[in-house]
Amino acid sequence: MVTTTKEKQFNKKLSIQVSLNGLSFCILDQKDNRITYFKKIDFEKQLDPIKVLSKIELTYEKEEALNQPVDEVFLLYTNSLFSLVPEKLFDEDNASNYLKFNTKILKTDFIAFDNIKDSIVNVYIPYTNITNYFFDKYGEFEYRHSLSVLIEALLELQDNSEGTRVYLHSHLSSYELVIIENGKLLFANSFEFETKEDFLYYLLFTAEQLKLDPDSFELILLGDITKDSEEYKMAWDYIRNISFLGPFHSFSFETDHIPEYELSEYLLLKSL
Repeated sequence: MVTTTKEKQFNKKLSIQVSLNGLSFCILDQKDNRITYFKKIDFEKQLDPIKVLSKIELTYEKEEALNQPVDEVFLLYTNSLFSLVPEKLFDEDNASNYLKFNTKILKTDFIAFDNIKDSIVNVYIPYTNITNYFFDKYGEFEYRHSLSVLIEALLELQDNSEGTRVYLHSHLSSYELVIIENGKLLFANSFEFETKEDFLYYLLFTAEQLKLDPDSFELILLGDITKDSEEYKMAWDYIRNISFLGPFHSFSFETDHIPEYELSEYLLLKSL
């Protein structure tokens, strides 16, 4: 879906990240390159799309800043309801076929897709009730799957670079693993975990399947993970080269709207 083409009047862009585990909102004043509003809401447990919509409606009732005029709206869906397909093999008329083997598809589900770098198509299921809510509120806007944004940002970061880098973008109970080899996408998938042992297992198993030596590849962390995280401490015992992603944006922030940990909002900020 394409953003509205009306002439800008307010120079403001609203970016929203939606998952079944939480919400994030961010408003950028494009004239000053300044974040004027930021709000993150973590749910106590994973919700269904109907309850998530109720949370969104409640947030709009409570947060006056979200009701100000904006020029551009970008919606980011974070879920595991996706499949990556080589562009040359993709058939839009049969998009649901790429998802039926790894997720349950209902007759009422709408299938969307993002064309991303390296001739890849990300086929996914957005939450139709939430899309319709924002369409009613803002009119036409753009939405994408968060993995599409993550892959494109990391490919741009590693464009024409040699070697293998493993990027792990962590959430509270899941993570995306993106592996780039010599500037090209080698692997991308998401994994849910309950324990730090699960966290490490999926990482090492993937490395083993791709014949990557934990003593050789570089693991770069971003998202909801810090040096104090148990997952980080365990990975440190098994992987030689671990680091956190460095500075990735040029925005400034209003004093009362600074994320506690900027890397946890990597996707939201990269969507601006």
